Amino acid sequence: MSSTTKTGWTAFLPILVILGISICPTPAGLEPHAWYFFAIFAGTIAALITESFPFAAIGLMGAGLVTVLAPWVLFGPEDFAGPKFKAPEEAIKWMLTGWSSTTVWLVFAAFTFALGYEKSGLGRRIALLLVKHMGRRTLLLGYAVMLSDLLIAPFTSSNTARSAGIIFPIVRNLPALYGSKPNDPSSRKIGGYIMWVAFATTGITSSMFLTALAPNLLCVELIRKIAKVDISWTQWFLAAAPFGVVMLLLLPLLVYWIYPPEIKEGEEVPRWAGQQLTEMGPVSKNEILLAVIVFIAILFWIFGAAIINATTVALIAVTAMVVTKVVKWDDIAGNKTAWNTIVLLAFLVSLAEGLSRTGFIHWVDNSITAYMQGFSPIVTMYVLVAIFFFSHYMFASTTPHATAMMPVMLAVGVSVPGMPIKELALLLAMTHGIMGVITPYATGPAPVYYGAGYIPSKDFWRLGLIFGVIFISALLGISGTVMLAVR
Repeated sequence: MSSTTKTGWTAFLPILVILGISICPTPAGLEPHAWYFFAIFAGTIAALITESFPFAAIGLMGAGLVTVLAPWVLFGPEDFAGPKFKAPEEAIKWMLTGWSSTTVWLVFAAFTFALGYEKSGLGRRIALLLVKHMGRRTLLLGYAVMLSDLLIAPFTSSNTARSAGIIFPIVRNLPALYGSKPNDPSSRKIGGYIMWVAFATTGITSSMFLTALAPNLLCVELIRKIAKVDISWTQWFLAAAPFGVVMLLLLPLLVYWIYPPEIKEGEEVPRWAGQQLTEMGPVSKNEILLAVIVFIAILFWIFGAAIINATTVALIAVTAMVVTKVVKWDDIAGNKTAWNTIVLLAFLVSLAEGLSRTGFIHWVDNSITAYMQGFSPIVTMYVLVAIFFFSHYMFASTTPHATAMMPVMLAVGVSVPGMPIKELALLLAMTHGIMGVITPYATGPAPVYYGAGYIPSKDFWRLGLIFGVIFISALLGISGTVMLAVR
């Protein structure tokens, strides 16, 4: 993630976006303050795409602007009633709600895990082992990264814990072995390829297994209550497998074509990796300590979800790293990438939540319902799923998306005569994993890979759109077609 500030027209584009939307007439059925809020949200996203300012500053500016203008963009007229109007106090409380998000602190822990792998040498050792045995071809290394996520996905309900906490700390050590550096032209040697394969893989695996993403379980409960349909783990997997298996087999190859690494193959690096392993010598005390801490954390992430939150486990693991001196607090305090990333994410969570608070999301839902009248049940199903998927540009997490929009989409589907409601419900629910790929804030692992510095901002947004279209097309075209054929 670059921290440079760009000058010129890009610095003014976010302002033009805000002003352009604000001066447009407020759409029918939407309150003016909600429309103005959306204008600021859109301007903030424009600033992230153009890298107008450092990313953490962009998040602060967006949330700060909303807070200052709260009486006009955050609150409706009814909030001004009575002598005890507390808009300024409520506005600042709202702006800081993002800091209480468990995802934000799980992302922080993921960066600290990565720091522990780096400081102890364990990450380098694992990376060297991977390169020694599978690094002769970059494509084969991509498949190794994909399989690493797939093996643990069914047992890890937090994709942030799985991808950002387990996979990322290991794969971030791979690019350096090939002379590929973050925030540098050399990032395209292999770093960008490896990072996108790892990030996109977790989107597929999160959709493929009911237990690979927490919102999946929430969706199943919503489906049971609203659509009166029960979905088991096996039913979910059988519905997702046609899409998931095909995409996992193709993913490293697709990234290889669309975002190709400069280094394709070579005998020298695997041979050099073997030499480096010899020079590293036996496993150190800190490597063993970190391995034990990570192993215990994984056990709790897999088997302890009912008794302890994934973020709590991660923070305890971070504490253990500091106590055992695997990492020092000064190292954590000096990790600028981590702090910049969580500052951005915390404020984006608040901004995205504001879209629901102001009623903008509810207006979108009502508009969808109005426009879907008259379409055939199958066309309606596909359109609803596509709209549900791409509406995630307005959310900073999959759980709020499921909570805000899943009930509405299901209600619309139930009201359509002849709608294959079970198939609609499954397709809607299974989008939550793959929708995490579309933006740098769409899901917990996104800001971690975004902040790694191997994929420039414009490339990240471009790849997000490309693979988002590929994923949703494959889900509808493969799993959707199979489900309709066998129902």
